[in-house]
Amino acid sequence: MEVKIWRVPTPVPPSEHSLKYSLVYIVNGERMIGYDNERGKGDHRHYGLREESYRFTSPEQLITDFLADVKAAGGDV
Repeated sequence: MEVKIWRVPTPVPPSEHSLKYSLVYIVNGERMIGYDNERGKGDHRHYGLREESYRFTSPEQLITDFLADVKAAGGDV
């Protein structure tokens, strides 16, 4: 598991907040769960090969949501 959240001087489009983040849970070299806000894609999350939009509200909620997904995927949090 790796969690990185940092403040940026301007939002990463199309995100509207001033944070850049990358949270990932990897098992045997394969990403199981991932949350990030990539330029052009904005806030989104990954469940294995599936990707969907994510509504970012706060860093605390981001971490809570990520850990809940890791736990649901069988991870030890």
